Amino acid sequence: MPTDPVCGMFVPDTSNLKLTKDGRDYYFCSTDCLNKFKSPEEQIRSIRWRLGIAWVFSIPVLAITYYPGLAFKAWILLALTLPVQFYSGAGFYRGAYESIRNRMGNMDILISLGTLTAFFYSLAITIDPGLISHSSTYFDASAFIITLILTGNFIETLTKKSAGDAASKLLELLPGTVHKVVGADTVDVPSDSISEGDTILVKPGEILVADGVVSHGTADVDTSTITGEQEPVLAAEGTTVLSGTKNLNGTIMVHVLKSGSNSTVRKIYDMLQAATSGRARIQRIADVFSLYFVPVVLVAASISAAFWVYFINGSNTGQWDIPVLAFVSVVVIACPCAIGLAAPITMLISSTYSYENGLIIKNTGALDRISKATRVIFDKTGTLTKTLPEVSGVESEMPRDQMLSLAASVEKYSNHPVAKSIVKFAGEANIAMPSATDIKETPGQGITGIVGSRKVEIRRSKESQKSAVEVTVDGLMAGRINFQYVVRPESKFLISELKDRGIKTSIVTGDKESEAKRISDLLSLDSYHSECLPGQKAQIVRKYQEEGDYVIFVGDGINDTIAMETADAGIAVPEASDVAKEAGDVILAKNDIMLVLSALDLSKQTIRKVKQNIFWAIGYNSALIPIAGGALVPVFGLQVYSVLPILSALAMGLSSTSVVLNSLLLRITLRKNVFNRFKFSATG
Repeated sequence: MPTDPVCGMFVPDTSNLKLTKDGRDYYFCSTDCLNKFKSPEEQIRSIRWRLGIAWVFSIPVLAITYYPGLAFKAWILLALTLPVQFYSGAGFYRGAYESIRNRMGNMDILISLGTLTAFFYSLAITIDPGLISHSSTYFDASAFIITLILTGNFIETLTKKSAGDAASKLLELLPGTVHKVVGADTVDVPSDSISEGDTILVKPGEILVADGVVSHGTADVDTSTITGEQEPVLAAEGTTVLSGTKNLNGTIMVHVLKSGSNSTVRKIYDMLQAATSGRARIQRIADVFSLYFVPVVLVAASISAAFWVYFINGSNTGQWDIPVLAFVSVVVIACPCAIGLAAPITMLISSTYSYENGLIIKNTGALDRISKATRVIFDKTGTLTKTLPEVSGVESEMPRDQMLSLAASVEKYSNHPVAKSIVKFAGEANIAMPSATDIKETPGQGITGIVGSRKVEIRRSKESQKSAVEVTVDGLMAGRINFQYVVRPESKFLISELKDRGIKTSIVTGDKESEAKRISDLLSLDSYHSECLPGQKAQIVRKYQEEGDYVIFVGDGINDTIAMETADAGIAVPEASDVAKEAGDVILAKNDIMLVLSALDLSKQTIRKVKQNIFWAIGYNSALIPIAGGALVPVFGLQVYSVLPILSALAMGLSSTSVVLNSLLLRITLRKNVFNRFKFSATG
């Protein structure tokens, strides 16, 4: 069954309160929740007005209630209570109606029943004072219940908005207009009109509105909003640039590849928004509890009222208002809003703070599984090692520089890491790289081309036990270029820390066994798997799962996506392909493999906080129901019911506020114990 992304309550998918946003359907338990999700700013203004009216009239109601001897006192109280009851409290009644219409229970039903019972009971006494002997009006209870609960809602809404500002600020970064290149001219057009295939001009100081490739010009680009890296990146012709980054000092033309909902900024925004309604496994306890809690509360309130009817009749006291107040106190004090808030508000705070520190939580439901991890499997290249291999040796059957020149001339047209390494090696040696033609690249095999009049082929070596490519020129063996991947300096510390936590480590790679074993020995891994195809990586993950491990897979390539989907949780590194990032549950926005440890600690702290909130909220509500029902009467007497409904509203508001405040403390915990815990340096 779907859940309301605002309050976390169950909602049937037949509900008419539905909103489709970016291709995803959201269901709501009330119009208030729908409005909070759709336009939080407007909802805050609405609650502020309702709350202002409530306080303006409730304070005089409370003062007059306890002022003796005032003429027409009941009628004055009725007049002052009406705006609170039917303007400030109108949202609760709409929510209750919609809930009953959709055949479900929510907190609005309990609030409405409690306040309307107190109001109409008092109205009857006002119209006919002799209707029930020895009875007083309780307009103060009716008005203050609404006022206090609205106050709690207002604080909760402001807190959630503040926690979610990181997501909203991303979209606010983007300018409203952009310079679109049309022929030889540029035209200023709305940013949302840009689509794939367009070319835009980005001037110094401007923010990119779309992802694309630089087609002309150079500039230093500030990528800190996306990657967290403070060092500007040089963007030249052929460089990929991302939306949300800032052009610092040059004018560039960008060929748009991804715009609107497909752009990097919008995808990160959607991930953060989705995190608000993420469902951790522990939240199912709260879901089931909330589902049955409303009818249970109504039964408890009815039993409490019935008990006091029987008790009072048996005592011949004639105090018929006590059963009414007992009913009101129970339904108000037991409102389950704190239970519904327990997980969503924690997930929201966790995901937004994590994003600010370079960790994007795509799927908050995976945090349960990450917190239980017993094995982390790494793809070798680009995770534990640097993305590009280094040339470790050259064997040549012809003059060495001539062979390297021919090889680099062809490889400069490829994006393969090996190709980039050859080009880099030749460039650093000042070896010429003339133009090549008739380039043909076959994935997984190699590349061919014509340099001058000579046909050059570069193929993956099948004979060498090392990572190597063979170069042939005009069909004759010209030489072999050997490679090795350089381990990231922080990888050894990362593996050591994982071992200290009792977490096993492995690598799976498509590379040869000699290279996989070399990396495994360097880092003291528990196991390694070499020459693996994508499907075989997934089989290895399943094998470890069958042995009882909770597996996290850390990868970067398209060939890792099956394994990432198979694992209990997938983590994609910054250089990962779009497909790998789509498959991952967590994305490292910074080029810092130590964030894997942060992801583990984050999951434990977040789940711990969710558990605290859920069990606090459930225990709090369950413990207060007997008090509302009359457990304090033997101590304070029946007069306790003159203030108990108001105290119930205050307690109900405090339960929600305490959950929110407890969740806000998570930011302090994450700052101290997660993101500032591991500051690795190459010197140790």
